Amino acid sequence: MMHSKLFTAVAAAFLLFTGALAAAGPAGAADCPSGEFCAWENADYQGQRANWSGDDGWWESWIADEDSSWANHGISGPGIKDHVKVYSRAHQGGHMTICLTPGQEVNYNGAANDNGDSHTWSVSC
Repeated sequence: MMHSKLFTAVAAAFLLFTGALAAAGPAGAADCPSGEFCAWENADYQGQRANWSGDDGWWESWIADEDSSWANHGISGPGIKDHVKVYSRAHQGGHMTICLTPGQEVNYNGAANDNGDSHTWSVSC
């Protein structure tokens, strides 16, 4: 009987310890669906998130000029447009504010902050 209680206590402690490790996850990792480009209205992937699987020539008003963090979770491969270029004006006008390579996550960039209005997928930056 005593052996059973000890085993149960050890098992419970192990589950608590491993559960805490699993819950922690990678620090600052962006929650962006696979195959998509995401932009958040706040730094560190906070606030509302917009996500796209294709080009967008005119961002919705709540994210346009309000973007502060970005993630490129696009699909990569030979000849696939897997880089994302963000532009300061609608329809890819103005200047490029930031370009993300495949898998890149940027929790903040002062030069690109609150400047995005459109984006396109490309084969390179």
